[in-house]
Amino acid sequence: MNGLMMQQPLLISSLIVHAERHHGDQEVVSRRVEGDIHRCTYRELAARSRRMANALAALGVKPGERVATLAWNGHRHMELYYAVSGSGAVLHTLNPRLHPDQVVYIADHAEDQVLFFDLTFLPLVEAVASRLKTVKRFVAMTDRAHLPTSSKLPDLLCYEDLCAAQTNRFDWPEFDENSASSLCYTSGTTGNPKGVLYSHRSTLLHTLAAAMPDALNCSAADTVLPVVPMFHVNAWGLPYIACMVGAKLVFPGPGLDGKSLYELFESERVTLSAGVPTVWQGLLGYVEANGLKFSTMRRSVIGGSACPPAMIKLFNESYDVHVLHAWGMTEMSPIGTVASFKGKHGAQSQQERYAVMAKQGRAIYGVDMRIVGEDGADLPWDGKASGEMLVRGPWIVASYFKGEGGDPLVVKGEKGWFPTGDVAMIDADGYMQITDRSKDVIKSGGEWIGSIDIENIAMAHPKVAMAACIAAFHPKWDERPLLVVVKKPGVELTRDELLAFFEGKIAKWWTPDDVVFAEAIPLGATGKMLKNRLREQFKDHKLPTA
Repeated sequence: MNGLMMQQPLLISSLIVHAERHHGDQEVVSRRVEGDIHRCTYRELAARSRRMANALAALGVKPGERVATLAWNGHRHMELYYAVSGSGAVLHTLNPRLHPDQVVYIADHAEDQVLFFDLTFLPLVEAVASRLKTVKRFVAMTDRAHLPTSSKLPDLLCYEDLCAAQTNRFDWPEFDENSASSLCYTSGTTGNPKGVLYSHRSTLLHTLAAAMPDALNCSAADTVLPVVPMFHVNAWGLPYIACMVGAKLVFPGPGLDGKSLYELFESERVTLSAGVPTVWQGLLGYVEANGLKFSTMRRSVIGGSACPPAMIKLFNESYDVHVLHAWGMTEMSPIGTVASFKGKHGAQSQQERYAVMAKQGRAIYGVDMRIVGEDGADLPWDGKASGEMLVRGPWIVASYFKGEGGDPLVVKGEKGWFPTGDVAMIDADGYMQITDRSKDVIKSGGEWIGSIDIENIAMAHPKVAMAACIAAFHPKWDERPLLVVVKKPGVELTRDELLAFFEGKIAKWWTPDDVVFAEAIPLGATGKMLKNRLREQFKDHKLPTA
């Protein structure tokens, strides 16, 4: 017997319709590439999204075709989030931090038809335009006054002209909720990036789950500033979540330095932000150097890579900002776990609570996870056993776009679980803690050493700005930890001083054999440390012998 409920497809357009109808006067604030601060309401943004949907139809974009963006976080980018997906086409957010060759590969692989871009990226677009096989039209996301007059691009179109030429009367079409909505590519640190094709259904379910109190805890009372780029897994879903709950949105545009972010936090009274640890390092460095405080920001979602416990403690104790440690992947839309407290944690000491916050958290509803050993057998959730983490759920990838990379769900002959590549422990309360990426684990004399624990201790040293731990060849133990460190400006720090800092904090045999100081640690397009480059750089490093 079937239930007698209405059958209404879960479509992304329903989010902007809801925001316009129930939160129409809520603000969307954008710092734009042109240098100004733009303000509009959800009502105005929804009308402009409908205009742009008409413009896409006028350009000949058909349902299912890919429309690419090379853009910062801003109102025009958000209008495209809804205009493209809502009209039945597929939004493809290109990452401008990738090498031009990868941008060309991804755009060709996606078969993008139209490319929208912020003026910042005009040189990049001009450099690759002649190599793009399928892109028919280029649109600069600006007004006529700022449109380049001497661009090398053929028939360059102006976003605001396209918008002004259309009516805001547009009926969002209704179609199968399993239709593709957006396309993101993995960061491609090894081999070519692979496409992850989200559906309207998966996006709506992810939005509902991610906004819940035990997840990102978003509401109409929040002012949200996504530092995480809209070209990085759809800004972790925040442009969708904000429309669903009616939160005020503040977009930082290209100004991601500490000073620019802090000014927006204060002037717009931001309560919640989200980004990777490297961004927060810059912000905290600026705030510390200038003796500043946060007036309204009380929650910071940190993911993308493990957040050092020292950063969690600094945010909490010095600035009264609660860190929500989160974990996910492009293949997971991306949110999988959030380190939100349970009731019993209220009676714990602050140190015990910090231990919970340092973990990547517990699964939000919709995500199922397990850890397995090398034989594929399940490992216990005891907070001690460590194994490869597998996940499944309605917003987790089933296969990559065009089948690149084979079937990701095959795990020793078993289908239905996605292998994350992360090595993790899960405790009895369901809190997961990543100990390493499977390719980054250090195997010393047959025993595993987790590099993240070593990095977290190093990052707690007051003179360390950034640290990465990699495996170095050892003639007896096969591999031993090598610590690569970037010092804070103007400080002196020696190898012996830093290694002494590890005493009593870690098993002695886990202590790095050596420390090398570097000017910088290479970061990928999403802000993650590129340990593969470090391993290549220091492959011939000779560890000191006892």
